[in-house]
Amino acid sequence: MSYKAFVFDAYGTLFDVHSAVARHAEAVGENPARVSEIWRNKQLEYTWTRSPTGKYKDFWTLTSEALEFALEAVPGSNKSVHKTLMDAYLSLDCYPEVPAVLAKLKESGAKTAILSNGSPEMLASAVKSAKLDTHLDDQFSVHVVRKFKTDFGTYSMVTNAYEIEPEEVAFQSSNRWDAAAATAFGFDAYWINRTGQPQEYNDLPPKKELKDLNGLLELI
Repeated sequence: MSYKAFVFDAYGTLFDVHSAVARHAEAVGENPARVSEIWRNKQLEYTWTRSPTGKYKDFWTLTSEALEFALEAVPGSNKSVHKTLMDAYLSLDCYPEVPAVLAKLKESGAKTAILSNGSPEMLASAVKSAKLDTHLDDQFSVHVVRKFKTDFGTYSMVTNAYEIEPEEVAFQSSNRWDAAAATAFGFDAYWINRTGQPQEYNDLPPKKELKDLNGLLELI
């Protein structure tokens, strides 16, 4: 199958969202894994709450608020580590296969891009830190439309920019809800199920479920 664009969610798909806490686990306190889990869950919850209400705040602000909640919610956490973790979030680790896969997809002649809830500054920092600059044509931030995924206005940023149809886009996300919404929009969505999560949204199935990005190389 030939696609004109390979578009990637950033957090959890290209970048390990738990790597910030992992780097500073000892400083975080008694249960760093639980802090990281709550941080991520609240970060997403805040986007789902704000998008339909029209009460937009940028993703950096929501990430900070989510971390404040997580540190407060987990007993024994060191609240003074907030700034350290926020700084670490700007340079999250990318998954091992990401640079090589992106390079090969770009070499195939297709567009390669990120479509993310992240603010432009967050994405630019993460991409630069992971040295993915040369492997990506664009970084689409929902900040432009001031709505978060799963609003269709976020996915249409890609089709409008490239003047292509949704079915000409392979969209990759580790978030099953994101893949489901992208499928409903018309993208061919590939669910990157790195942690072996059970299937859901059975009426909005992904084009394929992959354990990592290497499976995309079969498409070129």
